[in-house]
Amino acid sequence: MTTSVFPAYDDPLDRARTGALGPDPAALRISVAFTTRQAVRHEGRGTGYRNEVLSLRLGAAVGSCAVEPGELPDSAVEDCAGADLARLLEHPSAPVRVAALDAYLAHVTPHTPDHGAEPVPLAAGSSLEKSRARAKAVVELLDLPAGATVLVVGVVNSLLEELRSRGLGYVPCDLKGGTTEWGEPVAADALTAAEHCDALLVSGMTLGNGTFEPLRLHAQRHGKQLVMFAQTGSAVLPRFLGHGVSAVCAEPYPFFWLDGGPGTLHRYRHRGDGR
Repeated sequence: MTTSVFPAYDDPLDRARTGALGPDPAALRISVAFTTRQAVRHEGRGTGYRNEVLSLRLGAAVGSCAVEPGELPDSAVEDCAGADLARLLEHPSAPVRVAALDAYLAHVTPHTPDHGAEPVPLAAGSSLEKSRARAKAVVELLDLPAGATVLVVGVVNSLLEELRSRGLGYVPCDLKGGTTEWGEPVAADALTAAEHCDALLVSGMTLGNGTFEPLRLHAQRHGKQLVMFAQTGSAVLPRFLGHGVSAVCAEPYPFFWLDGGPGTLHRYRHRGDGR
């Protein structure tokens, strides 16, 4: 990757605010701010889920941050539209700050091979077909022997299916707890669960809810693979490669679940530590 990496969670915001990563954010304005709300129940599945994502448009780039449904006030969209990036990078709402940083970095360093991205075509298909195709692209970033155990933070049934198909065990984890499609208990404390896992497969949503940094530090300290699947912060997380993050499957807006047409994922791998 030709761009600088971030050794700590606060580093990207601090550097973006000062213009150290590109143009002065005070000179850049968000043209469009919007939320995407979705409810999902795939055919043949007994359970469903909901998504809500804040997205900010900066030029040709869109930065996004997922939030818990109902968490983001409607006023946030109005507050972001037309605002300069400098103000949004200081915004009191963490999801707004993450979406603003994601938009800024996607504007400065788009997902191209020149910036370390490996494009992975995602074929047209049903929502379940595309979910399974994405899961395969994500899980391929893990380099583990059969029988290893993966902490999965942000329960996605297709990811769990793909791990099982490769002979890998997993511990599903989500702040809400509960059970998986197959009645498996879902842990609520990711950091405690990570102690008993060989690798971590983590949603980019952890950037917005404040749980990313402890998991990154755990992976870094223990030499474990940390693979991120990122709709939230798709342009942010590749900057942590080599600093706890071993690989990223980045998926900027529009996400695979928005339509049945073809799309592209962007995979990044850290090449310097043998993992």
